[in-house]
Amino acid sequence: MRRLYVILLVALALAAASVSNAFAQGTADRLYVLDCGHGDTADLSRWSPGMNVNRKLDFVTNCYLIRHAKGYLLWELGIGDHFAKIPEGRPGPIHWRLRRTLASQLDEIGVKISDVTFIAASHTHNDHIGNVNLFPQAMLLAQKGEYQWPLPQGGPRFNPAHPVTQIEGDHDVFGDGSAVLLATPGHTPGHQSLLLRLKNTGAILFTGDAVHFQENWDFRRVPSFNTNREQSLQSMERIAAIVASTKAQLWIHHDKALADKQKKSPAFYD
Repeated sequence: MRRLYVILLVALALAAASVSNAFAQGTADRLYVLDCGHGDTADLSRWSPGMNVNRKLDFVTNCYLIRHAKGYLLWELGIGDHFAKIPEGRPGPIHWRLRRTLASQLDEIGVKISDVTFIAASHTHNDHIGNVNLFPQAMLLAQKGEYQWPLPQGGPRFNPAHPVTQIEGDHDVFGDGSAVLLATPGHTPGHQSLLLRLKNTGAILFTGDAVHFQENWDFRRVPSFNTNREQSLQSMERIAAIVASTKAQLWIHHDKALADKQKKSPAFYD
């Protein structure tokens, strides 16, 4: 078993190197971090089975606007602007609330809804695709396995009329290696992460929910509700290998301590 594990790690390292080598080394112009939801849970053990029973934790979910010469990419779509009309939030495993709408934050930096060329979410849980219908003309970039994954009650996860590019594997959004969607299944069947390159900031790898918190990353903990535990672990190892090969910053999506250190729009990274 140990030998097989070593072989797997070597394979993942080679795959990570291929990500660095297969795509050009272009850079995007700017990255804006947008506030797309705050929440809390009363029992963290759902995300770390056997650990943290009845431990409370605060969550964040951000959206990330990337400016490129070929257009704007919005990565992650938040809990949905309709939450701004529910000050008390909505109960659930995570009690989500919204301070400011995504639309108002885009307006603050002079970006119109129609200016957004591409939208992409790591996966189709509600805290990541809440604003998808706010951008009816933007090209949706989704892994085929996620797009075609039916809802529990049946039916599609997206409006079939929405323009979409169904991806199988990694995808170079702008064709120059500046923003590469990475196939990282396990949390959901078609989960994806994002590797972004900026001229001055360098590389950033956005995990989506391939990992939720720093603690889960450090101990490779897999939430009980992930669709495939083995794929989840493999995706975390793939991310680790890519971070090592590209020297990227690791931005863990729901980790509040990390998010609190990030510059928020209208400030930006370049």
